[in-house]
Amino acid sequence: MSRPFLMVAPNGARRGKADHASVPLTLEDTLATARACHAAGADALHLHVRDEVGLHSLDAGRYREALDELARTLPEMRIQITTEAAGVFEVTEQLACLKALRPPWASVSVREIARAPELAAHLYATCEDNQTEVQHILYDAADVALLQDWQARGIIRPTQTSVIYVLGRYTTGQASKPNDLLSFLATHKERQDWMVCAFGPEEHTCLLAAAKHGGSLRVGFENSLVSKAGTPHKDNAASVSALIAQLERISA
Repeated sequence: MSRPFLMVAPNGARRGKADHASVPLTLEDTLATARACHAAGADALHLHVRDEVGLHSLDAGRYREALDELARTLPEMRIQITTEAAGVFEVTEQLACLKALRPPWASVSVREIARAPELAAHLYATCEDNQTEVQHILYDAADVALLQDWQARGIIRPTQTSVIYVLGRYTTGQASKPNDLLSFLATHKERQDWMVCAFGPEEHTCLLAAAKHGGSLRVGFENSLVSKAGTPHKDNAASVSALIAQLERISA
């Protein structure tokens, strides 16, 4: 088995320094984390930006500053922005961010866009027109069904096939298991470019299972701060390194 494509998601929309001292919040934190994770073997970065007090932001100016600095200092690492609403932003604001920023790559939750279905076709057309690669965030079989319906109806464009299956949620005691992946594989048989992330201490175990099925992987503090044993990772780069070491062992 060749090593799968590996993305790091170092902070997400909700976690802060109170959760782990190495959660990156500022641009300087993000740049340092990106460099360390790339050196550890990460191919891409899932980018969240925060506002001046550390809260989740979809500000196009903050995104542009981060993208420009990452391109200048780490051009070999692919960068994906999030459009996650996180219970804060409306679909109009998600669309406005995509229009203003025109990012090369963005993750978009189909269930979030479904809050304003009248905007869905416009949002996906905007991404196509701006050459923004879309990765659809799917949380369960209902999201897969919605994706398939929108694809069949032409709301989602034919080239917009990339997905990420999310195992679990931000909940106390969340412990995703490798078998959580099976419902996605069973209901989305026409999958092409697919990735997996998993919440909880079994994060790496779930990702190893996804790799055996041929998926790409997303690891990092957005989804889990600790190892299977419950021991906190030193930082995101340590989690990347530990996962790669496990991938190498199962590939040997």
